Amino acid sequence: MRGARAIFVVIALGVLGGCGSSPKATAPPAVRETTKTATAPPTTTGGPSALQAEANSATAGDIPDNQVFLTLRNSGAGYSMKYPEGWAQRGGGNALTFRDKNNIVRVVIAKGAAPTVATVRGELRALKGAHVTSGPVRLTISGAPALKVVYTTIGAPNSVTGKRVTLTVDRYYLRRGSRRAVVDLGTPVGVDNVDAYRLMIQSFRWR
Repeated sequence: MRGARAIFVVIALGVLGGCGSSPKATAPPAVRETTKTATAPPTTTGGPSALQAEANSATAGDIPDNQVFLTLRNSGAGYSMKYPEGWAQRGGGNALTFRDKNNIVRVVIAKGAAPTVATVRGELRALKGAHVTSGPVRLTISGAPALKVVYTTIGAPNSVTGKRVTLTVDRYYLRRGSRRAVVDLGTPVGVDNVDAYRLMIQSFRWR
């Protein structure tokens, strides 16, 4: 009996000692670092999308006769063009937009084959939200051949008034070497910016 009691006491002390000790700290699992490489967005063979008026603004406005024009020199994209002083500039590089109220001018530069009447018609047919009203017609811009198309596009409804702004857009296709420019000059229907937009497109120069 005494031997049995001694064994029982030893076992009990062992159990109590195990309960009182703290568990050993284990090292956290190693974290594997991975490097994510940014990929360029896929390129498309079609032209830029149709211009859209801003839904939060139904304000239109003629460009005044005394408007001051500045010269944009886009060395990265390789061109220069005049634009109205005070217009908001967005984007950069190969895609640049100028806005004032719902007057919108956009220049997109890309590599591609020389535009033809057939290819331009194909692009315009695939241009969502655009309705071609004239063209394509051949003309000369700064001594170089170009193509012009006129289309209309309707913007999203204003969140307060529900009104939509309809733009008339003069689209020009210009090319030099392997580069081509698509220049959209949009103005709300009923607004006369013909002279100002003619000055802008005629000022386009490849650099």
